[in-house]
Amino acid sequence: MDSHSPVSFDSVQALTDFVGKPAIVSAPLVVDQEMIDRFGQVTRDTQWIHVDPARARTESPYGQTIAHGFLVLSLLTCWQASCVAFPGAVLVLNYGFDKVRFTAPVPSGARVSARFALADVKETRPGEARCSWNVTVEAEGASRPSIHAEWQIMVRY
Repeated sequence: MDSHSPVSFDSVQALTDFVGKPAIVSAPLVVDQEMIDRFGQVTRDTQWIHVDPARARTESPYGQTIAHGFLVLSLLTCWQASCVAFPGAVLVLNYGFDKVRFTAPVPSGARVSARFALADVKETRPGEARCSWNVTVEAEGASRPSIHAEWQIMVRY
């Protein structure tokens, strides 16, 4: 479901009705060296494969720097906000992950997007649900996805 306007879920029932439908695709985002460097500074993860382009050109199996896996994972909220809306919700909360796999690198400068497939909705109390999203993150032109994740989001209306 490629679209530039977000898919809206205004109730637990709307979420439940969407389970099993085609994935919602986010807007792409360029993950450039500046973003990678800033993430490395904030998290104090300055491994050369991420922040030293000269060394990465000669020593990395990828021939260039790559984004931190946790940087790419942290962008899920940005990607989701670009394609999913929860009008009327009083709270949307990251509830965690049941599974995360980093399956391919994201090269510096790549245009990256995410696909969100709603796998399950459990109403935990009236007007509140825990939603399980199967997420796939892909860099344009890559032969395989960079991340597969099962992401839990709590929504309260």
